[in-house]
Amino acid sequence: MNTEVVLEVQGLRAAYGETPILQGVDLTVGKGEIIALIGRNGVGKTTTMRCLIGLLRTRGGSIRLLGHDITSLSSDARARRGIGYVPQGREVFARMTVAENLMVGELVGGRDSKKQPELVYQYFPRLAERRTQLAGTMSGGEQQQLAIGRALVGNPALMLLDEPSEGIQPSIVQLICNVLRTIRKDLGTTILFVEQNLDTILDMGERAYVMEKGRIVGNIDADHMNAASVRSHLMI
Repeated sequence: MNTEVVLEVQGLRAAYGETPILQGVDLTVGKGEIIALIGRNGVGKTTTMRCLIGLLRTRGGSIRLLGHDITSLSSDARARRGIGYVPQGREVFARMTVAENLMVGELVGGRDSKKQPELVYQYFPRLAERRTQLAGTMSGGEQQQLAIGRALVGNPALMLLDEPSEGIQPSIVQLICNVLRTIRKDLGTTILFVEQNLDTILDMGERAYVMEKGRIVGNIDADHMNAASVRSHLMI
C-alpha cells in the first residue's frame, strides 16, 4: 500500500434512530489505491459511505482525509476538501441536462479549484454527444457515467462509489471499470467502492475490506483477490 494515506477511519460508529449500524469501523486507504468494500447485504457498507461523505452524522470515531480531521464537516465541505461521491442509484438531476449536471459538480467540489468538464467528456464520449439531453431521459448506464463524471469534474482526491454496476449492462460496467482505472492512472485519484458484483470487484479492486455486522472483519490483500476469497463474503 502507498505510504501516503488519503483516508483514515478509526472507530466509526453510526445509527439510524436507535438502531446501531456501524459498530466501530476501522480502515485505511493509501494514495492511488482502488479498494472494494464488500460483505453481505445489510452489514453497513452504504452506511459507511454515507458517513464518509457526511450525509449521516457519526456517533463516534474519526474520519481523516489527507491528514485532516473532517469528522465534523458538512458534506459540502467534504466535497470541497476533495471527496467525490457517486451514490447508489446514481441520483442525477433528472430535469437538468448533462452539461448542467456537470456544472453542479463544478460548483460543489474539487481540489485547488481545478475543474475539468472537458476531461469528463474525453473519458465518457457518450456524455459529450448528449450534453444538451435531460439526464432523466438517459439510460441507466448513461446516468451512471454522468454521476461519475459529476463527481470527477471537481478533481477529487478520493472517489466513493456505491454499487457502481447496479442495474447496468455488462458492456457499460466494463467501460466504467476501464475509465476508473484510467482516472487513477492519469490523475492519481484514490477510489473506494462498494460492490456486490463479483466480476466488478475482481476487475477493479486491488484489495478489499470485508464488513460484517457493522465492523471491518477482514482485509483481502492483492495476493488473495480471487473469486474464491471474495465469493465467500458475498451473497452469491
